[in-house]
Amino acid sequence: MTGIHIIILLLAGAGAGFATGLMGVGGGFFMVPAQFWILKSIGIDPTIAIRIALGTNLLVVLPTALRGALLNHRRGVVVWNASVALGCSAVIGAYLGAIISSNLPGRVLTMIFGLFMIIVAMAMLTIPPTIRTQHAVDRLSVFIFWGLVFGLISGILGVAGGGIYVPIMVFVLKFTVHQAVATSMVTMVFSAAGGAFSFLVNGLDVEGLPPYSTGYLNWLQWMLLSVGSLSMASVGVRVAHRLKGKTIQHILACFLMFFGLKMAGFLEWVRLF
Repeated sequence: MTGIHIIILLLAGAGAGFATGLMGVGGGFFMVPAQFWILKSIGIDPTIAIRIALGTNLLVVLPTALRGALLNHRRGVVVWNASVALGCSAVIGAYLGAIISSNLPGRVLTMIFGLFMIIVAMAMLTIPPTIRTQHAVDRLSVFIFWGLVFGLISGILGVAGGGIYVPIMVFVLKFTVHQAVATSMVTMVFSAAGGAFSFLVNGLDVEGLPPYSTGYLNWLQWMLLSVGSLSMASVGVRVAHRLKGKTIQHILACFLMFFGLKMAGFLEWVRLF
């Protein structure tokens, strides 16, 4: 990789870390496009490139989400009974989802990733964010079901899933936005672990991988992204607790919409970016 590639990865990691702390998302909308572009630019096949980008993204999320979860725990906003149930079932879903993802064509993966982000962005822009905490769902079976769904989505898309976790926790489980952001971080630790392990296993015998790779995980990109991500996660958490839930929701929606349009190919189609 060139110096500019290293700078891009450090900046993408920093953006992802800030987004994780601020909005409870994994930051894949920063990291996946950056990794995908860099891998293609150094001659990696696009199908392998997108799988490495997705798998490595999940690996980066692990320490970042864990740091964010601990910071939010100190502030008392993590719903722990939901986090454990959602997280344990998400591991299973993420492992199965990554198996599916490892067998899909690269273009299909990028299109699905982009469309997913656009749909979530539209939901967050149009659905009111205010929900009372006392009406929150507190049923183990519901948490297990949604954990499996979260994990499956995470594994297929190669994202930690915060972009879908937070809206579901707010609009279906009826958590406050700040509770959803905090609980999402804990759940992401589980789903990211299951998905990353599956990407590693399913890429072990693949030819054409870039240097410093084990399966579909690239350790050089992971290191550079993690440096930026870990350094900014705490900053995002501090900013989040100074903003209203509606503001966080709209910021997340704008990021998701832009990167969703880019990954799905719409911006390229209209000759933008």
